Amino acid sequence: MKAMYYETYGVRPEIRTLPDPVAEPHGVVIKVEASGICRSDWHGWQGHDSDIHLPHVPGHELAGTIAAIGRDVRRFGIGDRVTVPFVSGCGHCEECHSGNQQVCSHQFQPGFTHWGSFAEYVGIHYADTNLVHLPESLDFATAASLGCRFATSFRAIVDQGKVRGGEWVAVHGCGGVGLSAIMIASALGANVIAIDIADEKLDFARSIGAVATINGKTVTDVSEAVRELTGGGAHVSVDALGHQVTSYNSIRNLRRRGRHVQIGLMTGEDANARIPMAQVISHELEIYGSHGMQAWRYGAMMDMLANNKLQPQKLISRHVGLEEAVSILISMDQSQDVGISVITQFA
Repeated sequence: MKAMYYETYGVRPEIRTLPDPVAEPHGVVIKVEASGICRSDWHGWQGHDSDIHLPHVPGHELAGTIAAIGRDVRRFGIGDRVTVPFVSGCGHCEECHSGNQQVCSHQFQPGFTHWGSFAEYVGIHYADTNLVHLPESLDFATAASLGCRFATSFRAIVDQGKVRGGEWVAVHGCGGVGLSAIMIASALGANVIAIDIADEKLDFARSIGAVATINGKTVTDVSEAVRELTGGGAHVSVDALGHQVTSYNSIRNLRRRGRHVQIGLMTGEDANARIPMAQVISHELEIYGSHGMQAWRYGAMMDMLANNKLQPQKLISRHVGLEEAVSILISMDQSQDVGISVITQFA
């Protein structure tokens, strides 16, 4: 198979011909039809993820058809159209039995714990627990875009943040995660404020549902600007970037008894970001993490897609091939692109 491949962190990946994966007894091999390019892949390539063992093939937002199947798989067959959450469970531990595969202590993540989907084929473990059937009406590129950013945002907004219609929601960072959160919160009837430092991204945020925007470069205090717009602070606030400044602002701009949800990965110097703990205590704030979404929760998200309440295809800015994806991946920390790039050409 052709695949994007690197042997050293931070060194430009190459396109190589590599052995095809083999299905584990409990797993499948998927012929990849589409794979989103995510900032998490950039973090992995930089060496920020301890699960990666070199050499490596990145890629974790995927959709395709089953090409090979393990002897123990019962719920899926050759040719099935499928996707998979980027955090997948073992199906046997305490957390999996409680329905929380997204925090399975034995979790696997394609593109991190093993070779991923920037390739013609990818192996997926524990298929019966983790695969999601795709309706014929859903194209592969849109399905792939759900796997990390959109699904994680859905869980963050719906399950963790428990956003309700009429509430104020602040979203810090208008990359793929932030734009997904804006669309989902807006679909639930919330009043969403989009915060970024790029006017182009803020304009796009308005086009998918944000009722107000704040440019962090042009205001003195982002938190105060949110409080002024909302008449006291956001009910729910999301850090969709993963930076000590955006995380701090997201907590600070909450109203009393507000909920902060951390989606953006906190790595390097941001890993131990400061928290205004005095405010957390005195205002009884709630702080949540959000790390993926269980396969069994995809049904609720798919229903909203089927009813056109959610249109994640609007977040896809371009379809690219494997070769072009290399340059996109290595420049993600500097990118000002609006929307998501999806690999749809692998040969």
